[in-house]
Amino acid sequence: MRRYFRIFTNGLIRENPLLVLMIGLCSSLAVTTAVSNGIGMGLSMTFVLLMSEIVISLFRKLIPESARIPIFIIIIAAFTTVIDYLLKAYFPELSKAMGVFIPLIVVNCIIMGRVEGFASKNPPPDSAFDALGMGVGYTAVLTGIATIREILGSGTFLGFRVLPESFPQLLFFILPPGGFFVFGLYIAADLAVKARLKPPENTDSGRGSSGHHSHGQEN
Repeated sequence: MRRYFRIFTNGLIRENPLLVLMIGLCSSLAVTTAVSNGIGMGLSMTFVLLMSEIVISLFRKLIPESARIPIFIIIIAAFTTVIDYLLKAYFPELSKAMGVFIPLIVVNCIIMGRVEGFASKNPPPDSAFDALGMGVGYTAVLTGIATIREILGSGTFLGFRVLPESFPQLLFFILPPGGFFVFGLYIAADLAVKARLKPPENTDSGRGSSGHHSHGQEN
């Protein structure tokens, strides 16, 4: 169970697809002008990643090496089509808001990287926890970026006004440069937290051995 927990938290912290690996940025920054878009994109990506990793892991020994990439793309495309039609049927406004970025999940670097680098080499339980960790980490960062951009850019949160009408809308935050700016702030905050939590290097042993050596010479 500890191994599964380590695999799950790997996508949240050590190999977060956005803050650490910095892949899949195009669609991520494009859809985060609203929190609902960020959540929808994150959950859609998590679904496709989870199902694709499980299926590819189950059949990893049967997939020929020479045809693995086309087979991976077909599997990912199948689940992308499923989530695309589900959104169009039950969440048409959200589907319209995210536009072409849902179909483009097929070629998202995050999914292709995980199915190639992890699911094709590990058993289904490990692959499922890897997909969930990556998906949750991805969704959390998307939602965080979208929260700042929607509140400061539109004065709303999930469509509900949270800032007074008199508060000036900072349109910069809902434009592409604003997305990169907020993303940069998140990266800086992530690095600052990791630097603070990093244990200090132990230099006592070096000083201790030096002191012992000099003491021996005096004797």
